[in-house]
Amino acid sequence: MGSSEFSWKLKDHPKLPKGKTIAMVVLDGWGEAKPNQYNCIHVAETPTMDSLKNGAPERWRLVKAHGKAVGLPTDDDMGNSEVGHNALGAGRIYAQGAKLVDIALETGKIYNGEGFKYIQESFENGTLHLIGLLSDGGVHSRLDQLQLLLKGASEHGAKRIRIHVLTDGRDVLDGTSVGFVETLENDLAKLREKGVDAQIASGGGRMYVTMDRYENDWDVVKRGWDAQVLGEAPHKFKNAIEAVKKLREIPCTNDQYLPPFVIVDDNGKAVGPIVDGDAVVTFNFRADRVVMIAKALEYENFDKFDRVRFPKIRYSGMLQYDGELKLPSHYLVSPPEIERTSGEYLVHNGIRTFACSETVKFGHVTFFWNGNRSGYFNPEMEEYVEIPSDCGITFNVQPKMKALEIAEKARDAILSGKFDQVRVNLPNSDMVGHTGDIEATVVACKAADGAVKMILDAIEQVGGIYVVTADHGNAEDMVKRNKKGEPLLDKTGNIQILTSHTLEPVPIAIGGPGLAPGVRFRKDVPSGGLANVAATVMNLHGLEAPSDYEPTLIEVVDN
Repeated sequence: MGSSEFSWKLKDHPKLPKGKTIAMVVLDGWGEAKPNQYNCIHVAETPTMDSLKNGAPERWRLVKAHGKAVGLPTDDDMGNSEVGHNALGAGRIYAQGAKLVDIALETGKIYNGEGFKYIQESFENGTLHLIGLLSDGGVHSRLDQLQLLLKGASEHGAKRIRIHVLTDGRDVLDGTSVGFVETLENDLAKLREKGVDAQIASGGGRMYVTMDRYENDWDVVKRGWDAQVLGEAPHKFKNAIEAVKKLREIPCTNDQYLPPFVIVDDNGKAVGPIVDGDAVVTFNFRADRVVMIAKALEYENFDKFDRVRFPKIRYSGMLQYDGELKLPSHYLVSPPEIERTSGEYLVHNGIRTFACSETVKFGHVTFFWNGNRSGYFNPEMEEYVEIPSDCGITFNVQPKMKALEIAEKARDAILSGKFDQVRVNLPNSDMVGHTGDIEATVVACKAADGAVKMILDAIEQVGGIYVVTADHGNAEDMVKRNKKGEPLLDKTGNIQILTSHTLEPVPIAIGGPGLAPGVRFRKDVPSGGLANVAATVMNLHGLEAPSDYEPTLIEVVDN
């Protein structure tokens, strides 16, 4: 589209009025699955969501929230909150993190890029350090990408390589860390046969070491820094397989919360601290849980914890993790160029917007919604409110989280008459679902449902419209299953808890007194996904969506 003919102005919708207040509610981790005892949404008392589903059938449907529908490589890839909110906000499907990295690795383009050439300058005299999540979960990273990067880096001159592994157990089964470390060790042994000095240098569990997000707990990052950079940790081992096996024997320890360890030589000296002249790559493709370590590695001025020493390194991310902060300044794979998001269009068309969540999902309803962009499009037209999340506890301890506070802020924004769109994310079903605590997740789902009711009641009062949907599944299935769909049991006969997202579709419901009588979901977009929601919402604001957006889910029939 040439800039000369481009206009932000959207056409008026021929049949739908402007001027209705719209509540856009995203339930995080709320999919649709068969009712059973492991479906926490089914088990929980959720009268509001039930009434939407069982009310007007032409105003409730399912949409796809995983795989190709959200830009991921295959339909075996579960959705996540980042790609989900990107799709909801952008109205189009963009190739996402993992897919971009796959293309760059397959074509070899990654090795010709500015980011790789930058770190390559350290290969002659320094060590290449790779830090990231060791997992095939495909949410933050993938083992096969690490394997390809290892092979490619060694072929492009890396002579000394150290890997700092973070164990998963959240997007994959707990206990799988051992197998992943064994696989990696086999690969490193083959590299050593070829004369490359390659080994694992440190490790720890993702929720306890390095991978905190949204500046929730910098101690998590510090534990990683101490092991990776300083070569210091409370646990020292000669090899990583032994480390993971032994540390897993500690009571109440699992892959997610493995304590930090370093690998030492026969003299008890750490084999791979990060020092001046080294190169470092964080190989996760998903941003949220590496932004904090990226800041520690990149920023000269840094006061979040005492780094003790700040080595002069060449640091590159797998991708750029924050486009607004330009962090990191060097990266191996360029991000999707998401432009002309629905949020930006709506602001240009006079839609005053309010967005709110608590810390753990605030970035989703703002940054990711707006195409990986921080800040306001127009501060006079928008207000974003972040409610601080509970700190220092796991979310199953307080499963209601801040649902009530988010709903109250949304209610007040709706009743104030100052806003045309009030957008929220209710994190409960996802964040508590990730803990694997079924009882707590039931409480979480009930709390989220209560929050939806408060928001819908406010919409009722102002004669507005509601759109209630989700970004991906989680709480609707809390058990691992075999190919037949039956729950898997562990060696002791207990069910294997599923803490990850799912491949299930998510609901979308529309309604409210402001909804024109003939509006219903179309029958001719059966494979609709999250990217179809943006055009739908634009229509409900009385506007036509841009022609290149995924088609709207609604039609207006004359009664």
